[in-house]
Amino acid sequence: MRVTVTRTGGIAGLRRQWSAEPPDHDVPHWVELIGDCPWETAAEPSAPRGADMFVWRILARCPVDGQPVQRNAQLQDPEVEGPWQRLIDAVRDCDAGSSAC
Repeated sequence: MRVTVTRTGGIAGLRRQWSAEPPDHDVPHWVELIGDCPWETAAEPSAPRGADMFVWRILARCPVDGQPVQRNAQLQDPEVEGPWQRLIDAVRDCDAGSSAC
């Protein structure tokens, strides 16, 4: 299992990337985080909604019913809320070495 979050844009147009590869005992929690996100509505890039805003790209590879599944999303800043925000926060915390991973 691996989840990668890439943030681009903003005032300086900088690119940041975070990744999480949780240990086996945490996989069910991560599958739930990933499953809570509305991937179907975020599969197609939306038009930019303002200058200097971030664009978030999320790539998740996880097991679903024992089979590897890859999910992709591209979100504008205003769309990063609820389950998306929880997933992004978990990836960033994991990448920073937090005990959340």
